[in-house]
Amino acid sequence: MIVDSHVHIFPPRMIAARGELAALDATFAEMYSDPAARMATAEELVAAMDEDGVDVSVAMGIGWADPDLARESNEYIAEAAARHRGRVIGFGSVNPAAAGAAGEVERCADLGLRGIGELHPDTQGFEPSDAAVMAPVLDVVRSRDMALTMHCSEPVGHAYPGKGRVTPRRAAGLVAIAGGARLVLAHWGGGLPFYALMPEVAGMLSGVYFDTAASPFLYDGRVFAVADSLVGAERVLAASDFPLMRFGRILAQVEASPLSREAKMDILGRNAARMLGLAAGGPPPGVRPAVPQS
Repeated sequence: MIVDSHVHIFPPRMIAARGELAALDATFAEMYSDPAARMATAEELVAAMDEDGVDVSVAMGIGWADPDLARESNEYIAEAAARHRGRVIGFGSVNPAAAGAAGEVERCADLGLRGIGELHPDTQGFEPSDAAVMAPVLDVVRSRDMALTMHCSEPVGHAYPGKGRVTPRRAAGLVAIAGGARLVLAHWGGGLPFYALMPEVAGMLSGVYFDTAASPFLYDGRVFAVADSLVGAERVLAASDFPLMRFGRILAQVEASPLSREAKMDILGRNAARMLGLAAGGPPPGVRPAVPQS
């Protein structure tokens, strides 16, 4: 099973209203105010999956600052997951700093969404280590057996739209208060796995996943072997950040790495299948076979 663990989809209305939404929402403005920034519907995602040999994609919202826009996005993603059952797994958007955030997490679970994400602390206006803000959301994530994905970024390197300032120090702040909630730190956690050379950091990361969204824009392919040596391939989730890029670029980096075939299969899908409770033996019922895995 091939799983793309981090993609974004939008309802057609939002794609058509790009300028309007940029004036309403800080996260959207940061990420998508440029007309060249790619946006995609669920149908465009599934078409790309068919072309790239992806069996299942985890479709998530952006970290909407506006709760009304978050709700609209959540309903679209839930409807898309139901319509493309077995192909699309939905994560909902919640702003932890907004009133009623925990209630919206509950509603996401009731809609059939399997997680929350992608949180964007800078534009949503909260600190990941703030237990008073995060505890209500994390409590529901744990009780409803969900996962939570947070955007992270590197403290060095080039600037890009949406990079933000959720560096390894701040990402570790969320890990410290998660209390066993299933966490996915996007974009390699901004480099947090590299600090696993510090024993106290290695200990706190034992239950954390790191996705590879946009990895070719950030690191060369050696990152897969380095991460395996530090946190283990079993903690890595292959992800593209579609429509920013296609999954084939991630697949090529994984296949070119010196990792074992078992480690590659873990990264390309088995880790996500275990995390999300998908069928371990292959694609969900009704899903066509994946690209060859051996």
